[in-house]
Amino acid sequence: MAREVRSWLDRATAWSPVLLLGGLAALTYWLDSQVQVPVPRHDGSARHDPDLFVQGFRAVTLDAQGRPIQAIAGTLARHFGDDQTTEVTDPMLAQTEAGKPAFRVTAARGKLSGDRKEVTFTGNVRAVREAGPTTPGQSPAGPVIVTTEYLHVIPDLEIARTDKPVTIEEPRGIIHSVGLDLDNKAKTLKLRSSVRGTLQPQALPK
Repeated sequence: MAREVRSWLDRATAWSPVLLLGGLAALTYWLDSQVQVPVPRHDGSARHDPDLFVQGFRAVTLDAQGRPIQAIAGTLARHFGDDQTTEVTDPMLAQTEAGKPAFRVTAARGKLSGDRKEVTFTGNVRAVREAGPTTPGQSPAGPVIVTTEYLHVIPDLEIARTDKPVTIEEPRGIIHSVGLDLDNKAKTLKLRSSVRGTLQPQALPK
């Protein structure tokens, strides 16, 4: 069982965190490009009130052949002039780069820090990496589904973490934990506490 858990964690660590973090960085860049820092005024604008709204937005990035490789959308983005944060309602990020498993993350709310260095997703956070291509002698890799109520991401450091309950599902079973720390640079995934779940051996393809 220990070997199965270690193997499962190795696969979970490789569930495309680069796509997640890279996509979040792209979301940060795109929203930042839409926002012009306002000139300081003394008319009450320092209150924590939104000074910019973007409703029903969707941005698509294409590759050199004109194929979509990334889509970012939300029902509403609100920028706050006092601390330069941006809040997004129903954020959706999708990665569809050729040769890599499709990836999507959704949540009820998203928030970008004022320095554009940190991103938080809250409420029904769901990240899905679709099944990837298989090679002879290996079992199918995916899909992998991660759900939680809160996810804090630092794209530049390639770190994602949560202190809330998290569930990771893949074809062989399901793992529950309270808290998760993902360090993509160090290639490590740490489940903090109350780890439990079931993994079933999966037959190799013939």
